[in-house]
Amino acid sequence: MSEVLHLANARLVLPKEVIVGQIVIVDGQIARIEEGDSVPRGAINCDGDYVMPGLVELHTDNLERHIEPRPKVDWPHLSALLAHDAELASTGITTVFDALRVGSIHNSKSGYGEYARKLADELLEARAAGHFKISHFLHLRAEICSETLLEEMAAFGPEDRVGIVSMMDHTPGQRQFRDLTALKNYVTKKRGMNDAEFAEHVANLRQLQEKYGELHEKGAVAEARRYGAVLASHNDTTADQVDVSAANGVGFAEFPTTREAAAACRSHGIAVMMGAPNLVRGGSHSGNVAARELAEAEMLNIISSDYVPSALLLSAFLLADIWDNLPAAVACVSANPAKAAGLSDRGRLETGLRGDVIRVRTVGTTPLLRGVWSRGERVA
Repeated sequence: MSEVLHLANARLVLPKEVIVGQIVIVDGQIARIEEGDSVPRGAINCDGDYVMPGLVELHTDNLERHIEPRPKVDWPHLSALLAHDAELASTGITTVFDALRVGSIHNSKSGYGEYARKLADELLEARAAGHFKISHFLHLRAEICSETLLEEMAAFGPEDRVGIVSMMDHTPGQRQFRDLTALKNYVTKKRGMNDAEFAEHVANLRQLQEKYGELHEKGAVAEARRYGAVLASHNDTTADQVDVSAANGVGFAEFPTTREAAAACRSHGIAVMMGAPNLVRGGSHSGNVAARELAEAEMLNIISSDYVPSALLLSAFLLADIWDNLPAAVACVSANPAKAAGLSDRGRLETGLRGDVIRVRTVGTTPLLRGVWSRGERVA
């Protein structure tokens, strides 16, 4: 027998409009969408709640938080993977690109080791065994300012579901860390450095960038093409940096730090992604451009939960209030990220697409998640 999910008397958030209607998902695929408030026998009466596409997350630090819940604490990996998966499902995320760092530093106290290949193997094995509630892809964060980037990237291939490669350059004094005071506060708190150790850390990173920067950038771009992955820039700050990103074939920009960079992205046709916590808090925690400012200037295309999974759904409703356009806001957390990542089978309520949907009621301006379905199967 076919597996059928029938949601009726719902406010369906379609790509261009919101209608009262019903949606039928058969064997994991959207089979029918109809207008009207009737509730046929066997259907779930949504009582006017919103039904919208499952959320698509392109950049999240959440898995690393579960793997290392405290500095130097290595949590059992399968348990961490399952907890991460369940947490995302509980927030309405039905597709995630799990961000893993590639590129290590071994020659200083502030160094960090290789982990991505082993963790990716464990993740892919858990996926193949059917342990996950939602859809998982890999997002490799290519650390330009490292010693071993190209060796680590060579261990991945087209069979590994690497959907995104983002170009990370955390050299102190530029991009995200233009302000060394902000960097010092972050690093010393996380790693317990004193002033001398921090100065050594900065000098080491600058030396690595000078030695490997150009080589690693070219190599990472080539590896992304070998995987068949979408290339993303990260923390572009100037129009010149965006020009380089465009020349590399970047598909979307993660968290540009200035309005200048966002405007340059728009001129190149590069989609701009900002963090949901930035939008929820009303500004960047590190002093960069506010997501709201870019939204009001119509320079915002994609929202990422970044470090707070539950912020993604909340940000969509905040954005809807700014724009007075719920379908456009929902697209920033569903259709637009799906398109940016090259996924044409999800992100919209349309017949023939994956049956990834969520049911949402609002309490004032706050969304209350009432149900989450991945391929028509309830997961939260």
